[in-house]
Amino acid sequence: MDSKITLAFDSKVIAKAKAFAKQNQISLSRLTEYIYSQLTSGEFKGLEDLPIADWIDQVAEGEAEYIRTTDKNSSKKKEFFESRK
Repeated sequence: MDSKITLAFDSKVIAKAKAFAKQNQISLSRLTEYIYSQLTSGEFKGLEDLPIADWIDQVAEGEAEYIRTTDKNSSKKKEFFESRK
């Protein structure tokens, strides 16, 4: 069963990804699904190990920046409720 999600990317990255998908006769949704299936396959220890890492660098127009946060959801939840008081 398919589910929908909303993602936000740089418009240049989206344009290049759409062109790549069209050139390879696949929808952008299925291309994204493929990338996520690769990420979650359990074969890779980090992003650098992915076989698509070089392609990501090319599409991203420069080196991709991976932002990792250490905040737990509970601290964000607390911050949200504090802001509502």
